Amino acid sequence: MESFSKVRLDEQQQSLLTAVAFGTDAVIISSRELTGGFFNTAYDLELSDGRSVILKVAPALETEILSYEKDIMRAEVEALRLVRAAGGIPVPEVYFYDESCALIACPYFFMEKIEGRPYSDVKDSLSADQQFSIEYELGRYQRQINEITGPAFGLFAEASASAGQPWRDVFRSMLQNVLQDALRLGAPLPASLPEIELVLEHCLPALDEVTEPRLIHWDLWNGNLFVQDGVIVSIIDWERALWGDVLMENYFRHFENSQAFYEGYGTKFDSPDELLRIKLYDLYLDLIMVVECYPRQYTDENHMRWVKDNLSETWRQLSAITHS
Repeated sequence: MESFSKVRLDEQQQSLLTAVAFGTDAVIISSRELTGGFFNTAYDLELSDGRSVILKVAPALETEILSYEKDIMRAEVEALRLVRAAGGIPVPEVYFYDESCALIACPYFFMEKIEGRPYSDVKDSLSADQQFSIEYELGRYQRQINEITGPAFGLFAEASASAGQPWRDVFRSMLQNVLQDALRLGAPLPASLPEIELVLEHCLPALDEVTEPRLIHWDLWNGNLFVQDGVIVSIIDWERALWGDVLMENYFRHFENSQAFYEGYGTKFDSPDELLRIKLYDLYLDLIMVVECYPRQYTDENHMRWVKDNLSETWRQLSAITHS
């Protein structure tokens, strides 16, 4: 899907960045833009030294973005390095990162190219047993990711600013930022701001049982899961990483229902407070998916209708819980 936030680099710019990262002997043999992402621009580069790399470029600094998207490329690089150092979780290696904006007007980094294909592209061609195996393995990796603990709650690049704050307060602030983004950008909300805030205040105490900041990928949908020969070979796109509640992860969302994932994860979440937390995180993601359509200037009417319908249904369910 086309997105207004994407920055395109010409051949000369790509060659300049490559020479700085790998030396002047590393000449680009071929370059292909990868079109799967909605925010950054990514290029698949083949170099003369035999190396295959991915060049990832953030939106220009003046591009309209959501509040939580500030510095998320730095968050991705730091999260990738942290997870790779921890070991046991397949992630690409970061080769070079530059946020100086000295060569181009936006941050960028080079990382290892992973063989394999996104699970979203091949899932329907796999047998039920193969799907079960992959999603069970994902559950195990997701558990390993979530067992990494951090210093404070909050977005990966900003957690130090919220040191000592409880998860309830940090998540309330995250929600309020998205709501303010909606007002700023003219995006529709499922109810008036006072109505939403009233429901949230009723629900947020359920977050008080979350006391330890856990590493959350948060965007681990099937497109960010690379598979080959029936196994997971890499987990990519860590830019939305944060320290928070494990129930924020994608496979706990309302549009996923994988028994294999739950078995691999090894924990069942079904207490009243856990179910309420899940619904709050549904609301947060559904809000973002609606609001981001406006700065990115999406034109896919089916996608826009889908995200708005998701938000309306999540709001209906959350309102029903609080009024029951």
